[in-house]
Amino acid sequence: MRILIRLPNWLGDVVMSTAFVTAVRQLYPDAVVDVVIKKELAALAELIPGINKIHPFSKQEYKGLTGVYHFGKTLRNEKYDMYFNLPPSLSSAVMAYASGAKKRVGFGNEGGFFLLTKACKRPAGVHRVREYIALLEQFSGKTIPDEPVLLEVQNPAKDNNRVIINFNSEASSRRMPVAKGRELLNQLTAALPGHYFELVGAPKDSPYVEELLSGLNHADRLINSCGKTNLSGLTRLMAESKAILTTDSGPAHLANSVGLPTVVLFGAGNEHNTAPYNKEDLSVIRYGQLSCEPCVKNTCKLYGIPKCMELLNNQKIIEALSTFANHA
Repeated sequence: MRILIRLPNWLGDVVMSTAFVTAVRQLYPDAVVDVVIKKELAALAELIPGINKIHPFSKQEYKGLTGVYHFGKTLRNEKYDMYFNLPPSLSSAVMAYASGAKKRVGFGNEGGFFLLTKACKRPAGVHRVREYIALLEQFSGKTIPDEPVLLEVQNPAKDNNRVIINFNSEASSRRMPVAKGRELLNQLTAALPGHYFELVGAPKDSPYVEELLSGLNHADRLINSCGKTNLSGLTRLMAESKAILTTDSGPAHLANSVGLPTVVLFGAGNEHNTAPYNKEDLSVIRYGQLSCEPCVKNTCKLYGIPKCMELLNNQKIIEALSTFANHA
């Protein structure tokens, strides 16, 4: 049997879909499992255990629904028996149809249900990992047990003095306010004198990270690696570090998937749906006293700067991170 899985389009969602890939491999142990993934995230698929072939997809090369259809047609020679479609979008359903797979399974959103042979109901109010697993349960009629999210990094060389800091986010409502971040970094370097702190991010985050680091105490223990690592390099950096302090973002899931002890700070976003999934060595911190919490808006319309991030208790954050960073 040949199975193709269309993985999600966002870093955190791809990480959360690794549990689905594991469940498919366990349900169909003799199957060959391939994946389609956004080209920018293809390096991540190389770290998912049990993948046979990776088909990178570029929206720039295959534009619009017509482009998606033509890309799907390039998959026909693979003669897939099943196509699991994780993104709940019309365009991904078009790709599934064009692939010629005999069975095409996905959520029937955006009118894509008529392109699938099995359109499933997207469950509400569950964690994203369980949402993906529900697709497999509805198709197979079987109860699928919880699986961890997992990326595999070969032979990591552990540095027990390095703590990763990620205060970035695609959404300003999830990003650490600059003044708050600077305050926290000064307190962290004082509270953890035996450690150094490496700030990560994409190239577009560089101005924000440079502003965070300008004129701070203990500058010799603050390293700016923003924009200096690719996706596979960032994953290895996390696998080789002691702990991470991060906002609700893709890197939070990346860290959690390689077993890095993770303190994740929630502003906007609902931790019951999108927090890192593996519970071991995980601390989730939210202010939790505002009537607007949790919201899922990308910008804070009430306060401008997200008050839910600004009011987080610094001491609570430092204690949580210290527990992981000082653990033998």
